[in-house]
Amino acid sequence: MPPGAGLRYGMQLPVQSLSTLYAEPWEARAGPAELLAVARAADRYGFAYIACCEHVAVPRRLAGAMSTVWYDPVATLGYLAAATERVALLSHVAVVGLRHPLATAKQYATLDHLSGGRLILGVGAGHVREEFEALGADFARRGRVLDETVDALKAALGEEEFPEWEGERYAFRDLGQRPRPARRPRVPVWVGGSSAAAVRRAAVRGDGWLPQGDPRDALPGQIARLRRLRAEAGVAQPCVVGAIAEPVYVGRPRWDVGRRVVSGPPERVAESLREFAAMGVRQVQVRLRSRSAAELLEQMAAFGEEVGPLLGE
Repeated sequence: MPPGAGLRYGMQLPVQSLSTLYAEPWEARAGPAELLAVARAADRYGFAYIACCEHVAVPRRLAGAMSTVWYDPVATLGYLAAATERVALLSHVAVVGLRHPLATAKQYATLDHLSGGRLILGVGAGHVREEFEALGADFARRGRVLDETVDALKAALGEEEFPEWEGERYAFRDLGQRPRPARRPRVPVWVGGSSAAAVRRAAVRGDGWLPQGDPRDALPGQIARLRRLRAEAGVAQPCVVGAIAEPVYVGRPRWDVGRRVVSGPPERVAESLREFAAMGVRQVQVRLRSRSAAELLEQMAAFGEEVGPLLGE
């Protein structure tokens, strides 16, 4: 689908995180080869982005549900950048409050430079206390730290070789970083989360908003609040509004895909997704049900070739 036409669609990569909330059983046996195949398919079938999320370390008390498999987003997206040409590379989300913004800027500016300007920096506050404590980061004040970190990153991921920032926690000037990002005037920052604080952060500071599993009937109210807060803050630039759709299976499934899955012919799937566009959503994240990497690739092809063209305006 051409950039800017209708409702754009992206996906969280399989394999790179194995939370029991969404990972398919086959992903536990997969690795780099499957990641490469999926990234190349996303490039081929018109997906707007592929996404990778971040956890540095998972405490034992949460490992059963979350697993400890969380690939590093910079390394993973950098690896896949060399195998793709068009698809955007999204951190969904990077917990940027865990480290100094200059360290984060160095990593992601390099990734954007190497990928030819395809990075979207998705950021979130994080939720695992032990992870913050192990890295010496402030868990209790993580929202406030994230607000400043986003502002500092917007300065550090622009065109200036010697970016400047002075805030409550961080300050830098006369410190050069090259290579600069390829994206001009800077790398876009999308804010993840659906709490009141996250929506305000996206409205005031973000170039885009990545809600975290809001049900459909809650989205119109959240979007209205986002737009009101953005107008009150005097931010004129539009905010790219996202959504995470229910799981999808294109065609008639011959196995139990789950009762909440949107399945059926391409027209039915597209009609369901177009409801998001009517709310003001401009990019939707889809998760395609599958029993194997081969089936996922088949589903991506069916989605890109048969559903994607029906999502335009």
